Amino acid sequence: MNKPKIQCVCGFGCGSSLMLRMAIDDILKKHGLEAETFCGDVGSCMANQCDSIFISRDLAERIKDRANVPVIVIEDFMNAQEVEEKTLAYMNSLQ
Repeated sequence: MNKPKIQCVCGFGCGSSLMLRMAIDDILKKHGLEAETFCGDVGSCMANQCDSIFISRDLAERIKDRANVPVIVIEDFMNAQEVEEKTLAYMNSLQ
C-alpha cells in the first residue's frame, strides 16, 4: 500500500496547520507508521490531492459537503490525546 497523504488544513495554511502536521508526524513516528503529511489552507484544500483532510470543526463546515476524502475533525489542535486518537483511528481504518 502506498503511503497515505494527510492534508492538515487551517485558515491560511501556515499557522495551526503546521502545528497539527508536526504533531501528526510525531505520532506516526512514535507508532512506526508512515504517511505523507502536508499543510493546506481552507480556500484551496479541495484542489490538493490527498487521502484525508485533518481540519478544525469550524473550517470543516465549509468543505464537508464537497470533500471526496475523509474529513477528520479536530476539536482542539493543542489536545495531544485527541490528535493521537484520531490519527491512529484513521491509520487503522486503512488496513
